[in-house]
Parts: sequence; structure tokens; C-alpha cells
Amino acid sequence: MFLYLETPRAPQHIGHFAIYDPSTAVGGAVTFTGILRFLEERVHLAPAFRERLKEVPLRIDHPWWVQDADFDLEYHVRHIALPRPGDWRQLCIQVARIYSRPLDRARPLWEFTVVEGLNAVEGLPPGCFALVSKVHHAAVDGVSGTELTQAIHDLDPRAPAPTAGHTPPAPELTTLELTARGLMRNATQPTRLLRSMSRSLPNARTVLESADHRSRVLNLAGVVRTRFNGPVSPHRVVEGRCFDLAAIRAIKSAVDGATVNDVVLTICAGALLSYLDDYGETPDKALTLLAPISVRSEADRGAAGNRVSMMFVHIDPRHRDPMQLLHDVHEESVGSKEFANALGADLLTEYSQYVQGNVAALASRLLSRIQLGIRTPPRGNTVVTNVPGPQVPLYFMGAQLVRLFGLGPLTDGLGLFHTVFSYNGTITITITSDREMMKDPEHYADCIQRSFEALQQAVTKPRRKPRR
Repeated sequence: MFLYLETPRAPQHIGHFAIYDPSTAVGGAVTFTGILRFLEERVHLAPAFRERLKEVPLRIDHPWWVQDADFDLEYHVRHIALPRPGDWRQLCIQVARIYSRPLDRARPLWEFTVVEGLNAVEGLPPGCFALVSKVHHAAVDGVSGTELTQAIHDLDPRAPAPTAGHTPPAPELTTLELTARGLMRNATQPTRLLRSMSRSLPNARTVLESADHRSRVLNLAGVVRTRFNGPVSPHRVVEGRCFDLAAIRAIKSAVDGATVNDVVLTICAGALLSYLDDYGETPDKALTLLAPISVRSEADRGAAGNRVSMMFVHIDPRHRDPMQLLHDVHEESVGSKEFANALGADLLTEYSQYVQGNVAALASRLLSRIQLGIRTPPRGNTVVTNVPGPQVPLYFMGAQLVRLFGLGPLTDGLGLFHTVFSYNGTITITITSDREMMKDPEHYADCIQRSFEALQQAVTKPRRKPRR
């Protein structure tokens, strides 16, 4: 799906930019040649590093992943430096430029860029460097992307190199073999499709019998259109803020049953409402936040690809009290999860495999040409994806990871993406947006900060004792 949705204006990769303090490394410094040697010792730990796409003749099947016999690590790892002073805004602008460029489909679908010169980023020691990663969404989702990140990190700055495990790539599949496999898959699809339908039809009946679930289906057709629901350009902007995870947990404790994800969704909803208010674009109907949820089982752990469903959270723009907004988000989250479970949380990933490659490719080109994404009612107003990370320090070549900010893909009709990462007692909220839709990303980041502070004040504000 992510391969077919991709256009030159809307590349479908995900990623992050991680900031490291090299003072913990051996000798207090990290060199680019050292990084190349370090990664060369690690790429065998995750198959996505060496796998590239191979198209099936006539597109009778989806592309296959094959080992790249001509893998070139130095092509995938780049190196730049910020001009002085090397502050936060400069870093965000450079990250946005890097992230805007599509990946080369003739090679493994990932890139790393080392960015030096971060000497004036507030709250960080001078001498830090960043690692900007891009990995195609066809290869990983948020969870499997985290496993990819873990392959290049250690829990100890003095950890030894991993045991060499690289084996020569297997012989590449021939055109005849790919064609035979595609024909075989197509021949067995009707049986597999009937099996999926027999499992999902009872779920559809359950949805139709529930008044709450029926109303959610109707709400999907009535999403209000905002400035972020237009066609996207090839240009991106990036911004983010970092918060104390303990403060987020303290806020969630104010509402029975609320989760960290509920608080994050509330912060993002408040920021979006505040930003639209500042431009005189307050919506007259409910906003809809799209929140991907992982349906990855233990059996899927370590596997690449995507195992995701979607949660739809509707926000009433009239409810501006922070605690009321948190209550609304919590109730919406509970109802949306019940809806997803009733419908079948893995329905999207299961049915998408039955669309033939040539049909999907033709449909995606047609949809892009007629810009159907902006001619039909919006699917939602923004995406908020929450990826939980380790709560212990991680080290890259001995340098400690001090901040981790996420990056998300945009499509026509959906030009604002919030990525949330939790790591080592902190939580970051990063926005990726279209430069034509959001010309002042630092202002939106201030809206995120204000939304968090309003929630925090609402929770910590002493309550008046009731009169006798």
C-alpha cells in the first residue's frame, strides 16, 4: 500500500532524528569513518538493511524483497555539518530538507545522514551530533522500525562488537521464478479471500448491531476540512518539543483509566485547535485525529513490514477546558478501540494483500492524477502515532542517545503528522508538515508547549473546598 501510494510529492518513508552526546564514547569523540565501520558490523542484525525491491513481470504480484548483491554501505550513510551557530532551528530545517527527498527504489530503502555542528541547541552539551534516518514505510512500521533502531544501539557504551553473522546473499530470484510464484499466489488468493471473509463477516454484523459503532461509521464521512487537508507539495517542515515522561504520567492519573497515549492525543488536539484559532480558522465541526495502533503479535516480533490498524478520535472544538478535552479523548479512545476490535483490528493489513500488483499500481496513479485525496471528504485532520521506546540509556558507537524525535509521511489530503517517541524518562512530540500549509512550524511547536502547560496547570491547580 505504501509503495503504491508514493508520489514524487509524497514519499512514503518514515524515520527519526536522534541526537547523541559523544563525550561518553571512547576518547570523547566519534568519527565518520568510525561510524561506517560500526554500521558495517551491525547491518546483518536487521534484514531491511540489505534487502531491496524486485518487481514481478507484468506486475502480476506485489514486489518481492531480495538481498542486494551490490550493497554499498557508503551510499546509504551520508555526512554533513551545520553552519555556525548550529542551533535547533537550523537542525530542523536541514532535517526537513533531507526528509523531503524520496528514496532510490533500486537500492535498499533506507538512508542515514550524520549531521555535525550542533553547538547551540538549547539544553544539550556542545559537540553533539545527529543521525537522521529514513526507512520506507513498506519495509517497517513504528514497532518494527524500533527493532531496526535497536540493532545499531547498545545498553553499554563499552559494549563489544556483535558476533559476525553476515552470510553471502542468496542467488537472486530469476524472472521465471518470480512469475511462477506470482501465478501461484494469484491461484490461491480466492481460497484465502474466502477464509478472510468468513472471519470478518460476523465482525461486520456485530458493528451494525451496535448503535455506537454505527455512529462511528457515519462520523467517518463527516470529517471537517482544514488547511491541512489539501494537496501536498514536495517540501516539508519539521519541529518538536521534549517533555518529562513523569509529568505526562501525572496528568493521566487525573482521569480514571486514562493512558499516556490519551494525554499525548489531548496535547496534540489542543495544539491543533490553538493553531487554527490563531489563523481565524476555528472548525465548526469535530476534528478527527487518526491514531495508528499496532496489531503485531508475539509471533510477528522481529518481522519487517506493517501490522497496523487505525483508531479514529473525534474532538469537539467547543470543549476547550483542558480536563474536559482529556475526558473526551479518553472516552473516544475507548470507543474507537472497541470499534476496531469489533471490526477486526488487522482487517486493513489482511485484505490489502488480495489486491493484485498491477491493479494497485494503476489505481494509485489514477488517484494521484485526479487528486482524489482532496476531492473526497478527508479521512482525518492529522495523524498522531505513539511509539514507546526503552526507558534506559542507549549508546551509538559509545555516544549516548540524549534526544529522539520522529518523522512521519504525508499524503494528499493529510498534510500534518505528529510522531511521539518515549525514551529514557522523556517524551517528544514532533510534527512533520507541508511547507505551503505551515510556514511557521516554530509557532505550532509553541502551541504544543502551551497545550501541555495548560493540561499540567489544570491538574496541579488546587481545588476549592466545597461549602458546607
